[in-house]
Amino acid sequence: MSDAMCSNVHGRLRLEAAAASRILVMESLLDYSGHVSARVPGRDAYFIQQGVDPRSHVRPERMLMVDFDGNVLEGEGRSPVETPIHGEIYRARLDVQSVLHCHMELAIAFTLMDGVQLAPMRARAVRWQSGIPMHPDPSHIKLKSQGEALARDLGPHHAALMRAHGLTLVAESVPALLVDAVHFDENARAMMQVLQAGRKPLPLTEAEMEQINRHEMREFHVGKLWSYYVNKAAAAGVLEPDWDLR
Repeated sequence: MSDAMCSNVHGRLRLEAAAASRILVMESLLDYSGHVSARVPGRDAYFIQQGVDPRSHVRPERMLMVDFDGNVLEGEGRSPVETPIHGEIYRARLDVQSVLHCHMELAIAFTLMDGVQLAPMRARAVRWQSGIPMHPDPSHIKLKSQGEALARDLGPHHAALMRAHGLTLVAESVPALLVDAVHFDENARAMMQVLQAGRKPLPLTEAEMEQINRHEMREFHVGKLWSYYVNKAAAAGVLEPDWDLR
């Protein structure tokens, strides 16, 4: 890849990660803490925001390039303390191109109930057909060993709950990660509504999920929702007017 092409790709990834962070704040899925990262193609590194920057105002030019051990390779400032979440998942999962760690309230609630397992309820939750494991460590993931343990518990899955702490999601791109965060919240909300109604949840069956998968158009769906949320955020003044996210 030429220097110019590399610069364009890196610029796009920084922009997408910054925009996704702002949109997730707008949708109340990210707040004063948490972070979106994007893998740097061809390097053992990823882009992530500075730890002290407000998630509501992340700027692409202030994002850092960090290696898998948490060392800052490009940019000035300090990365978030929980970089081992990102570095160890990228190290373990070559298929993962973007990681979100957040403290989604509904996700946390499902780590606080005895005998209740969050399961795919709504159609788009087939994304988590393989399972949603729960990582037992409720503390900040600051150490390499903690990141390795989380990556092991995540395994081949696309989401992991974190006991009394939050959620980690992984996806094939930043736009896909944003879409998955929206659908994860929708699914958790649906199951909680059933529980609050005092009824027994009826998760999607394997047969139903296979039927959904036969008609799945993930790339189209991700593009559609990414465009929707980008336009919604732009109209609300959440994104900068000169950000080209087409």
